[in-house]
Amino acid sequence: MGDPRRLLRIDIYEKLRAEILDCRLKPGADLREQELAARFAVSKSPVRDALLRLEREHLVTIAPRQGYRVAPISLSDARDLLRLRAVLECASVAEGAREASEQDLAALDRFRAFRASQWLEGFAGYNREFHCALARLSGNQRMAAATCELIDQSHRLVQVSVEAVQTRAAPGLVSEHGAIIDALQERDGRRAAALLRTHVGAAERRVADALSRAAIVA
Repeated sequence: MGDPRRLLRIDIYEKLRAEILDCRLKPGADLREQELAARFAVSKSPVRDALLRLEREHLVTIAPRQGYRVAPISLSDARDLLRLRAVLECASVAEGAREASEQDLAALDRFRAFRASQWLEGFAGYNREFHCALARLSGNQRMAAATCELIDQSHRLVQVSVEAVQTRAAPGLVSEHGAIIDALQERDGRRAAALLRTHVGAAERRVADALSRAAIVA
């Protein structure tokens, strides 16, 4: 059995991280150790450990005499994050078109459909799963892990942009996913990478537009 104290710290970290990425804890929100300790029915020590770990991931900020806050989203950081992600994702699909098994490529078909009724509640999660599936196609575990970490960190950017986009946009975005899948299943890595680069570039513009109109930008 694992150390119960370590498991407790991991559990609190994972719950807070999920709430930040899903924007249930809004950018800029105060995070008070005492309130969180009461919420999780623990001492402040495991809460502090979780917050410090999140601070290292740039999801929490620490200000002197002000305590912890959910990190605000800056336009420059959002661009940097999405552009680095695009580089790694494009490398992943180029490699995946050559190396992925037929079974793994066929499994992408599950991303060809998304019910518009799920838009606000589910699109960001569906989108994250799709892009992580692309990242894993290369078979390069280090690249896949690094790419999925960036996809995780950009999840709240997608959440913010989804809130600003009408439900009718869903078919177009899913269609873009379908075109990438088509290219991969045809083993055309160059076309898959080009489509993905355009797709992520459009996402960057949507995020920038949403953030420019939001009150959560640093």
